[in-house]
Amino acid sequence: MERFLNLLGGDAQQRVVTSVIIFFLTTVVSLFVGRWWGRWRARREWSQKNFMHRVIVSLNNFSEGFLKIRTIFERSLEEVFINATAVEKVSSASRLTTPANPMLPIAKDDRWFLLNFILNAVAEEFNEGQVRYDAGLPMKTVTYLLFLTCEAVGPDRIRKVRAMMIRKDMLLNLPDGMPKLEQPWHSDRMDTLRVAAKLYQSEPDNFLALDVYV
Repeated sequence: MERFLNLLGGDAQQRVVTSVIIFFLTTVVSLFVGRWWGRWRARREWSQKNFMHRVIVSLNNFSEGFLKIRTIFERSLEEVFINATAVEKVSSASRLTTPANPMLPIAKDDRWFLLNFILNAVAEEFNEGQVRYDAGLPMKTVTYLLFLTCEAVGPDRIRKVRAMMIRKDMLLNLPDGMPKLEQPWHSDRMDTLRVAAKLYQSEPDNFLALDVYV
């Protein structure tokens, strides 16, 4: 570097040194600001219990008189919707949900494409059954429906983008009244399922079917 500078004139040397200093200063500032922003956002999300950059897939089931909710997986939006535009569409739609309507308001032309990201991610969790079925082993096909929600259930509850998974026959035949609940706040999920069941009758393209072999 010193030899290179010696070949330059005084003004050129000053410009090169100044450029190097500016480069290092901007790099340090960028790192500092990036870390500060990340910590600030993390603290804000924690205080608000708002993790809208996450998507959680849950299996909803009625058995033994209970509504049972089980997590299939939780990932970042970027891990599931592997396209920046898709992530933005999901994020924007999630901010428009209300307690009365937790379904993501997705444009008709985008519904299949966004849901297909979810379907592909969920299908990976059940690929063993697919292979066993392909090998000719005796398997049973169970059809599930997938759909996107963001339940707005109060400031003291964690809020995330949620992909619901429920057997098609169960969604179309929800129990009357409130089933027994494993947790009191699961009553919000029952409200969500009723909204979804009604929407399925009029706009079934808000849902995508997934056949699971068991």
